[in-house]
Amino acid sequence: MYRQVIEKAAEKMKKTTSVYQEDLRSIRAGRANPQFLERVTVDYYGVQTPLTQMGNITSPEPRMLVINVWDQKAIPMVEKAILKSDLGLNPTNDGKIIRLVVPELNEERRKELTKLVRKGAEESKVAIRSIRRDAMEQFKKLEKDSLITEDDRSKAEKKMQETTDAAIKGIDELCAKKEKEIMEV
Repeated sequence: MYRQVIEKAAEKMKKTTSVYQEDLRSIRAGRANPQFLERVTVDYYGVQTPLTQMGNITSPEPRMLVINVWDQKAIPMVEKAILKSDLGLNPTNDGKIIRLVVPELNEERRKELTKLVRKGAEESKVAIRSIRRDAMEQFKKLEKDSLITEDDRSKAEKKMQETTDAAIKGIDELCAKKEKEIMEV
């Protein structure tokens, strides 16, 4: 009975970790990466369309992204969306393609990005702890309803804590890896 609660909680924790991982992909570490643009949406004739669905995004050089928009009339809309995003990049176009030059990160910006990474890690850990708390409450309810014994509840809580510790350790490892990548010059 309590195993199902643990499995559901573990699944939610995995989802929390993968969401954090996706957020980390969009934080640039000084190198051009097409994944920066995954969160950018373009107001394409009244519909919010992900930029990744509007053209090819390539990285021909370490510090440059090239966007080949399929609908040439949409180039101004794409430029506007990139300028409105929180990426801090200035697009240039030659009428056919859009170029984004990724500037070298200065020390101050690197520190800001590491703070952002840590903040995301802390938010993810809070979410994981919340999942654990909900599971613990379910264990108490199961015991109160006489569906599990006190020993079962104790075992379940111990197993839930181990699952939580593993998930938090995973978040910490992702955070440390991204911080190292950002601070690398």
